[in-house]
Amino acid sequence: MICASLVGVAALALAPAAGAGPVDRLREGLFRSRGAEASGPPIARYVSEEGRVFILDRTQPVTMMKFEDSPEVWALAPNPAPRGDTIYKNDLGEPVLRVTRLGGFTLFTDERPSGEAVSLAGGGVPLRLAPMSPQALFERLTQASSRASRAARRSLMFDAEATPASSALIADAAMVTSVAIIRLSQRKDGRALLSRVNKVQFQEGRKAQATLKGGVLSIVVAPEQGLAGRPSSERIIKVARGK
Repeated sequence: MICASLVGVAALALAPAAGAGPVDRLREGLFRSRGAEASGPPIARYVSEEGRVFILDRTQPVTMMKFEDSPEVWALAPNPAPRGDTIYKNDLGEPVLRVTRLGGFTLFTDERPSGEAVSLAGGGVPLRLAPMSPQALFERLTQASSRASRAARRSLMFDAEATPASSALIADAAMVTSVAIIRLSQRKDGRALLSRVNKVQFQEGRKAQATLKGGVLSIVVAPEQGLAGRPSSERIIKVARGK
């Protein structure tokens, strides 16, 4: 119970003209190298002005980000911004990170909504799910349920309908849900909000989502999407608040 056409156009635009001379080819090569360096390494560790450290993994179809002081991995979607910049947003469409065309990074947090500068601090490790056995899933659900229950000051059961394909993602979703519940408990209206949740149910689906109905907080995961296939703690908090 704890249970291909646009790609072709882009390629043509980036490739040197057939009749380009040595100087043109050298200029093109230098431009590409500087662009690659400006965007930063595919996986790296960064630190903000306020000292927040995080890993950014851009080696996967969906960009992943994890703060050193939290177990949650954030799935970020890139969005074009003025001047050739890119803004990475969470699953609520909120800006989390801005990367300028020249390689500058800005981190947006609740404490610094206007943003704070970020600098490269070293290498990082890939942010991926590891295979999980049924026993390991049971243990993760138990741990997440215990943490959530302590935060809510009453028993909160975590129930899951898992398959081998979804076990690791459900375990991660359970951890994220416990993080959301802990954050809710720290709000002034936290006790009132958590009184609406009596049980947490995890199951597979085509799209990640979170709903609250009849005291049951339902978390749907989409295994084929990897870590991006489950709702973030921000989305879970929003649902619990009835927004």
